[in-house]
Amino acid sequence: MQGEMNILLILWNSGIVVKIVLALLIFSSVLSWAIIFQKRKTLQKVEIDNDGFLEYFKNSQNLSEIYDQTKVYVDSPVGFMFQKGYLELLKIREKLKATGQEDLLQDYFKESGVHALERSLQQGASISNDLLDRKLEILASISSIAPFIGLFGTVWGIINSFSGLASGGGSIEAVAPGIAEALVATAVGLAAAIPASWAFN
Repeated sequence: MQGEMNILLILWNSGIVVKIVLALLIFSSVLSWAIIFQKRKTLQKVEIDNDGFLEYFKNSQNLSEIYDQTKVYVDSPVGFMFQKGYLELLKIREKLKATGQEDLLQDYFKESGVHALERSLQQGASISNDLLDRKLEILASISSIAPFIGLFGTVWGIINSFSGLASGGGSIEAVAPGIAEALVATAVGLAAAIPASWAFN
């Protein structure tokens, strides 16, 4: 317990550079954990809404009613894809209706294919993926940068240790503060990077 208090005291009395490094790493760690918990909550909601929408989709033959369910299961990527496809289908029907060919929808798909619907579904999938991937780049950045920030603090702490030796002190008391700063900076850097890297992957 006494050693722990000494380390805290050493860090409290450390230079401004090491304090800035530690502050950045602690902020990065808090930010990454906040994103991790938020993404976990989001993914749980997505899974629940997906299951609910797919269950309704399997048990219903009415496209209009299924479309209404996309407004209930708003966090379902599958529901959002259906919504984009259904709206595109309505757009095609309105186009045919305007030209008096509303009854030729089946012939339209035979002649033109379903490329418009495929594009709408792909667009829905792309938007859903973008929403799910939001803030993941922050986790990737933290996992990549935090070790190097910690390494910078480590190097700076070792420089302080050599400064202690250069000032004429060859005892452990002269080099201990710099070594402590270096080791703590390394540990905090890894503590920030490892959870962010695990969560991102």
